[in-house]
Amino acid sequence: MGIPNTRKYSIYHPDTGERATIVAVLPKGADVKAYLDDATRRFDWRAWADQKASLRRVRIGQQKQRRR
Repeated sequence: MGIPNTRKYSIYHPDTGERATIVAVLPKGADVKAYLDDATRRFDWRAWADQKASLRRVRIGQQKQRRR
């Protein structure tokens, strides 16, 4: 069960053009474009890139031992 009235928005890194997704609940009548511009400036792109890179690491040599 999720949080009601949430919407997903895509924001783009100003230099590289990479896309990140944020989830927000905005009040009625809110300026979505202004919110997304502000969110793009405040978003921690370095931490996002580090987290994205850590998901692609491949573990080698640590396989599960089998009982015999």
